[in-house]
Amino acid sequence: MTGRRLTSLLAYVTTAAAGASLLTGCGVLPGTTGGSREPVTVMTWAPDGTRATNQPGMPAMAQAFARWVNASGGIDGHELKILTCNEKNTSSGAADCARRAVREDVVAVVGSYSQNGRAFMAPLEAAEIPYIGGYGISEDEFTSPLSYPVNGGLASLMAGHGRQLAESCRKVSLVRPDTLSGDKLPDLLNSGLRKGSHDGAVDIPAVEDAAEYTTQAERARDKAGSKDGCVAAVLGERTQTFFDSFRRLPEGEDGQGGQDDGKGKDGIRISSVLGSVSQPVVDRTGGAHSPFEGAYVTGWYPEANDARWAPMRKVIKEHAFADNRVDPTDAGVQTTWIAYTVLKKVIESLDSDTITAGAVAHALDRGVQIDTGGLTPELRWRYEDMLGAPRFPRIVNHEVTFQVVRKGQLVAQKPGFVDVGETVLSAP
Repeated sequence: MTGRRLTSLLAYVTTAAAGASLLTGCGVLPGTTGGSREPVTVMTWAPDGTRATNQPGMPAMAQAFARWVNASGGIDGHELKILTCNEKNTSSGAADCARRAVREDVVAVVGSYSQNGRAFMAPLEAAEIPYIGGYGISEDEFTSPLSYPVNGGLASLMAGHGRQLAESCRKVSLVRPDTLSGDKLPDLLNSGLRKGSHDGAVDIPAVEDAAEYTTQAERARDKAGSKDGCVAAVLGERTQTFFDSFRRLPEGEDGQGGQDDGKGKDGIRISSVLGSVSQPVVDRTGGAHSPFEGAYVTGWYPEANDARWAPMRKVIKEHAFADNRVDPTDAGVQTTWIAYTVLKKVIESLDSDTITAGAVAHALDRGVQIDTGGLTPELRWRYEDMLGAPRFPRIVNHEVTFQVVRKGQLVAQKPGFVDVGETVLSAP
């Protein structure tokens, strides 16, 4: 624990003890009315209106969650106030959002999306503000002592995807962003492929925000081979653009060509991970006639139609009104719901008139246990609960789900969760 965190902890304990003494003397805290509790302000950020991945549903889900809890008296008597920020998919945008969170004295940043972990974690750490349930796209989310991830991030998805593909694919081509974070994806995918005694994938870097991917599509098809090959693309929102280029490839000399029900004429199957492919993407590209029909997809959570999502769907129906940004099948919306479930349980566990960032972080560090209704394993962030992988030490949930697109719907390929903790640990 850093000196700053220890100082905060001592201040928190001292304040709590003083508060208890005051309550013993007069029954209420000075300056408050009987039973009143201070509002709790948090922030949720995500990119919106950019050329790369956008997640407008995450701040919108946060606002719907606040309307829901505030309609019933708040969280343990605290009104929940939501600040939102457009992260813009840039390091400067992420830093601006983090600095605003510090200025506004939020108690946590919750259920947010950013690839720019270095830019946003430094300001949050300096102010000792916890980062709860980020999307899992940034490596810093799994290294910072003030980050509390609710899923295994892209690391678990990629390791799990390798496990999923190893069962069915003879050769695999991986198309991924030509970025620092993208450079780590082949090792993670290959760790999963090796669990199935499989050769590594062919690595094909690509510009993250390109308008078309014909060159990469041709190479991916050629390297996947003409029998039981698989082409995996993990490009965020541009994954759809890549597979459109893939579908439009002219037929090759050996008969290789476009796709039909998840496979090409040559037997090539396409695949991805949740976030790059989602139910909304399948719907807007044709549903049952989508080029994603038959595609393998690895996710963090149960399929979108699972009954365990019913409470979230009810909140969206009653409190998101006509806000079409809030799609219950979107992984970002789902992650935000789980992250705010964590926040709610932590605030309830504190049972205090005043909630501070230090108190929230202290409760999480001490091991408050979060039941998410079966959407994840029970979550807890003590040292002994963490996976301890070299680049991702703070992973506490290393379970994934294997899904497939059938009749235009993402459904379970196999029931239940698959633990990929050992697979992540084995990645170089």
